Amino acid sequence: MFKKRNSGSGKKILLCVLIGVLLAIGFGVYAFRAMGRAEYWESTIRKFEESDRIHSPRPGVIVFTGSSSIRFWDTLAEDMRPLEVVNRGFGGSQIAHVNYYANRIVTAYRPRAVVLYAGGNDLVWGKSPSQVRDDFKRFVEIIQADLPETWIYFVSIKPTKLFGSKWPTMKETNQLIEEFAGTQDRVEYIDVSAALLDAQGKPRSDYLSWDGLHPNRKCYDLMTSIIKPILLKRFPVEGRGMGYSKLLRRFHEHPTIPASPGFIPAGVVLAAGRPGWRPFTR
Repeated sequence: MFKKRNSGSGKKILLCVLIGVLLAIGFGVYAFRAMGRAEYWESTIRKFEESDRIHSPRPGVIVFTGSSSIRFWDTLAEDMRPLEVVNRGFGGSQIAHVNYYANRIVTAYRPRAVVLYAGGNDLVWGKSPSQVRDDFKRFVEIIQADLPETWIYFVSIKPTKLFGSKWPTMKETNQLIEEFAGTQDRVEYIDVSAALLDAQGKPRSDYLSWDGLHPNRKCYDLMTSIIKPILLKRFPVEGRGMGYSKLLRRFHEHPTIPASPGFIPAGVVLAAGRPGWRPFTR
């Protein structure tokens, strides 16, 4: 009799565990599907707006927006200093989602430039390269309709281990967007992908977090070394923080100091051979 009661209790526990697992899976599937709709991000956008009411970014900032690679860039403001930037990345967003909220998280700040990183999630959700390119076209239309003088930068979709099979499609998307950007005024394509590939053209795991998807600190340093000089060339900043001459002197006196945004004087091309950085070329 004791054994039967014990057996019955074990079955109940097993049943409860099974129900819990099924509920968790069901919730996960529901949440994943919900992320495909722009409305899913409404609460995140409202948090941005609440933050703006407390501390509103000054007109003329540079807005970084897009998916989680921007969202998780916690050191963006420090990395881009002395440029004034605001981070408006949100979760697993797609370009169409950024378009949906662009008037609230981009043009509302009257930025002099906007840097967009998105497109990878779009492809994972089944969009074709041409559809992603067309969504970016729409993004450009939205920004330029309200702010024709604002520069738009598209950061290339980066290769990842998690979605390695998607890399050929991502490369095609990057190429389409680069070609489109080349036909537009005040639109520029920034390639960070090439630096994230090994000699065999495969994603380098040392630039990725444990999940094989998101950038790690080393990757963000690399992205900073590529993106920041382009922005500083377009928007030189003089007389901010450490003096220009002092920055130059410190840069040359300590050439082996690890990559640090505070060591990049306005208009200075990064020295070839410095660890963690590469020369700026156009």
